[in-house]
Amino acid sequence: MTSDLFILAIPLFVVAVLYSSVGHAGASGYVAVLALSGMAAAEIKPVALVWNVGVAVVATAQFARAGFFSWRLFWPLALASVPMAYVAGGWRIPGEILKPLLGVVLIFSAVRLFWKLPDPDRPRFPSRAVALATGGLLGGLAGMTGTGGGIFLTPVMLFRRWAITRQVAAVSAAFVLVNSLSGLAGHWQSGQPIPRSALWLAPVVMAGGVIGSTLGSRRWPVRTLHLILAVVLLAAGLKLCLLRPPAPPAASAATNKESAHPGRGHPASKEN
Repeated sequence: MTSDLFILAIPLFVVAVLYSSVGHAGASGYVAVLALSGMAAAEIKPVALVWNVGVAVVATAQFARAGFFSWRLFWPLALASVPMAYVAGGWRIPGEILKPLLGVVLIFSAVRLFWKLPDPDRPRFPSRAVALATGGLLGGLAGMTGTGGGIFLTPVMLFRRWAITRQVAAVSAAFVLVNSLSGLAGHWQSGQPIPRSALWLAPVVMAGGVIGSTLGSRRWPVRTLHLILAVVLLAAGLKLCLLRPPAPPAASAATNKESAHPGRGHPASKEN
């Protein structure tokens, strides 16, 4: 798997550049690349979260330095989302459920990238109750899907006219950061391992995050690139939703062995 991951360095770098340019950290894009590479669904989630944290740190810093971060909009969203991402991040979701769930995330991302909205003349800040409820709901989705929640939060803020596009990107980057950290902590606390493969390509996605967030927070137009990326995400999402995971070979072998020796007991039961 190590050599396979290094082959994926270029597409992962491109994903990090594109996503960070709009205030995202790239989790759903990493999910698409890793899913198309054949990585197990249970490993995709923690790997994407680790990369998400690194890129989100860079994107948050770059958009904040450019003057687009809004603490007033961010804090109620984060306050409710962090505990929900932590709890949902530790849920053990079977592969036959997790794969379609990840697929829905990718399709949702594609739809968001196809859509274009003009900036509002006068942004309408949400009430505190609405912001808290929104943050809690999206934090739970972030924890379950192994993303930072930015792909959900960005269209909500844009459709509800809560901020201009670059402010949305700045708040989304910080939202992704806190939820990725919370979801990763919940995953680790539940006793599930974090694959070492998450560290092998971390420098690659971090470099992409630096370039993308620097350009996106200042002058880089991303419309055409988003349309191309949307097609890739849509294809990967449909793949995860429509294809069923194959039956584990070990389970089949065990079943055949029991069929051949129906009267033989299990040694483990004798020890108990």
